[in-house]
Amino acid sequence: MYPAAAIALVLLAAPALAAEYTALPGGRFASVLPADVKDADVVIAPFRLRTTPVTNAEFLAFVTAHPDWRRDRTPVVFAEPRYLAQWSSADALGGDALPDQPVTQVSWFAAQAFCASEGARLPTWNEWEFAAAADATRADARHDPAWREQILSWYSHPSNTPLAAVGGAANVYGVRDLHGLVWEWVDDFNALLVASDSRDQNDPDRLKFCGAGALNLRDRDNYAVLMRIAMLSSLKAADTTANLGFRCAKPADTKVLR
Repeated sequence: MYPAAAIALVLLAAPALAAEYTALPGGRFASVLPADVKDADVVIAPFRLRTTPVTNAEFLAFVTAHPDWRRDRTPVVFAEPRYLAQWSSADALGGDALPDQPVTQVSWFAAQAFCASEGARLPTWNEWEFAAAADATRADARHDPAWREQILSWYSHPSNTPLAAVGGAANVYGVRDLHGLVWEWVDDFNALLVASDSRDQNDPDRLKFCGAGALNLRDRDNYAVLMRIAMLSSLKAADTTANLGFRCAKPADTKVLR
């Protein structure tokens, strides 16, 4: 369980920002991490997803409106010392954090608080994976070797160059930058290491095995997804990294549900 004060800080973040969300239909989906029954598809409810990752400018507006989330005020239990370290100060971006770049060095706690400020939340792994399976014309392009190779090529390059601005090519749902820009937090990042029996998820030895979630992967050739699972599973909620950002999700509106 996370500290109760963290949940309180998230809930106190009143809606303040406007952003573009797009509707995704959900449905039965062949996740690489199957449901409890071996090889079972997951069922994803319709939802809405932010079309781009949250930017530095948007996160600056958030910490300005909610100063408890400034890097000089956020307790270390909610964000490690590297939190927003690329900004020139607690309330200014500077040359190393351009407004249209995705915000990084943000903890899970801070990402959840930002999403709460939009009346949203972080997407689940299944929602993120569902959206990320699409290309420009297909809802599920994962069985195309050329598409897989294109996705994998980004993961093979060192992340030591400045980040591009958000706003890459849209997939079939209108979602951008799911690949090739930053890693992204998901709500249930700490539940991705699984064993054959879901009751083993609290095994104290699970973190000894990097990428142990791969034991249950249905599609073990999908190396890019395997790396993402291993990376997210290695994190704690207060951690930050220079190439980890986030986007938010919301429930579907009435029209999508019909």
